[in-house]
Amino acid sequence: MLDLKGYEGALLEGAIVTIEVALLSLTLAVSLGLLGALAKLSSSRLARGIATGYTTVIRGIPDLVLMMLIFFGGQVLLNNSLYSLNETINGWFSAGNPEHEWVSYLPDYVEISPFMAGIITIGFIFGAYMTETFRGAMLAVDKGELEAARAYGMRPGQVFRRILFPQMMRHALPGLGNNWLVLLKTTALVSIIGLDDMVRKASLAAGATQLPFTFYMAVAVIFLLFTTVSTSMLKWAERHYAIQTR
Repeated sequence: MLDLKGYEGALLEGAIVTIEVALLSLTLAVSLGLLGALAKLSSSRLARGIATGYTTVIRGIPDLVLMMLIFFGGQVLLNNSLYSLNETINGWFSAGNPEHEWVSYLPDYVEISPFMAGIITIGFIFGAYMTETFRGAMLAVDKGELEAARAYGMRPGQVFRRILFPQMMRHALPGLGNNWLVLLKTTALVSIIGLDDMVRKASLAAGATQLPFTFYMAVAVIFLLFTTVSTSMLKWAERHYAIQTR
């Protein structure tokens, strides 16, 4: 049994933050993945080009670099844009009435929280991987069933919800599960930008007690527990969709 020197509560709080980041990132990634897959399979050249560019760029840049780029670079870009917009608005109104001083209600500075930066970055990264997962799954669905649904009079939304999505999920589940397990471990990167997740809590505790092995081993065990539970749920989901198919 690991002696955590009274830091059990801190690690538990960090574990909750880790799960929150992972689940919200997964929601964003799945949404982007579905949109990206539909765009790649659409007849629009513009949509295909945007989706292809998105997956190519994201899969070619390391996750840590993207995390730092969005957290630091995105914050600078956003605030510079706000400053320029405020200056432009003030210029427009001052030109019409030089004696009147216009006060813009736009904020002068916006600080991106590490929590939001982590969710956006991880969701954005894994949205690219989900795009390829869902694209392959959609291609595996029998086209004759989709054509029959359209001939029956179903609207595009109904075809997607009733025919394409259930069958696509059966094909996508192995890749989706693998992406989720990798995403879960990728959440450890948010400690780099100052979010008090499980890894950062363990790092602070290890520095205070000089017991790095103890606390990082505890983190490893908790991550292993998360992945074990996730694997069991994914197996249940695979059986569920297999029963529907039979």
